[in-house]
Amino acid sequence: YTAKGDEIISTIEKYKADMKAALGNNKKFASIVKEIETKFNTDKVTNKEGVSIPFLDYHFKGFPSISSLAKLSAWQNDVKKAETDVYNALLGKAAVAAASYSNYEAIVVLEKNAYFQGENVKGKVVLGRYDANTSPTKFEGPGKIENGQAVISLTAGAVGEQNINGQFTFVEDGKEIPLKFAGKYVVVPQPKEATISADKMNVVYRGVVNPMTISFAGVSDSDVTAQAPGLSKGTGPGKYNMSPGQGTEVVINVNAKLPDGKSASSKKVFRIKGIPAPAGAIGGEMYSTKGAKSRLEVSQISAKLPDFDFDLKLKVTGFTLKVPGQAAVLVSGDRVNDQCKAALARAGRGDQVTVSDIKVKLEGSDIMLPRTAPVIYEIQ
Repeated sequence: YTAKGDEIISTIEKYKADMKAALGNNKKFASIVKEIETKFNTDKVTNKEGVSIPFLDYHFKGFPSISSLAKLSAWQNDVKKAETDVYNALLGKAAVAAASYSNYEAIVVLEKNAYFQGENVKGKVVLGRYDANTSPTKFEGPGKIENGQAVISLTAGAVGEQNINGQFTFVEDGKEIPLKFAGKYVVVPQPKEATISADKMNVVYRGVVNPMTISFAGVSDSDVTAQAPGLSKGTGPGKYNMSPGQGTEVVINVNAKLPDGKSASSKKVFRIKGIPAPAGAIGGEMYSTKGAKSRLEVSQISAKLPDFDFDLKLKVTGFTLKVPGQAAVLVSGDRVNDQCKAALARAGRGDQVTVSDIKVKLEGSDIMLPRTAPVIYEIQ
């Protein structure tokens, strides 16, 4: 460029810089600044042959004066338009462009993000504005601002309906404008294993505390209630204890308060069975054992529940000891008495001593167990 050419380029660049300085970073002027930068771009231009040519050469060199005059007039019009756009923005008339439907998208907003089968799905369709020039200056809520957008990130809470809320803050005309938001989502338990139920095995035992887990899918434990004779709340979510009473069956009724405020109920029948008959034991050995008479004299008569899932403490309160050829001896307690020892003194090697009619109860209670299987002790 000649000195005059440099002067023209400098004048254009100064105009752009002055306009940017005047308008600043106010979002309502962003589109005006962008248009000025586009219309007064003085970068080199690539012609149709693919050659990069200086801006003034491309637009003015070799053109007749009438064409150049038209170009200068167009620039003057562009300047006037920029001024008018600024006035319109200041007067609020730019709202028409800002509110253009091309900047909006129809968004379906449901009341929550999970529903039960048969539940009413409620929500609304709203117009959401997507504008890169409109970014929040502050975000309060479960997330952070990324690339001008508030990105929500949180860990799902307890099972049931949860709330999510927060606030955007925008700056308009130097003032902070708060914009609150609120929504809901429903947390359901993540499946970790299959639910397998043997219908004929729904059994609880009388005389013991039967641990149970009761829950309602998609409903928090605090909104679930279970009722039945002998049923009490345990420790932990969904944990209960069942201590059945008389009868042959018990019905457990479960009621749940759903997130929409409605109630749902369910029930299940459990059979009540007594504790099975135990087996007698001498020195911890069931059914039959052998040893010296001296061992039997000091051994404890006990009872066990083989293949029973509950670890119960059993107490022997009495039994009958029978030595071949001798009268049966009735014993109170769980060890042989002097009468038993006298009868054992007459027993010989190979004799089988029978301990029967073993009376057993649950330790710490008055519950007596069914007839206990006898145990045989062979004298060695």
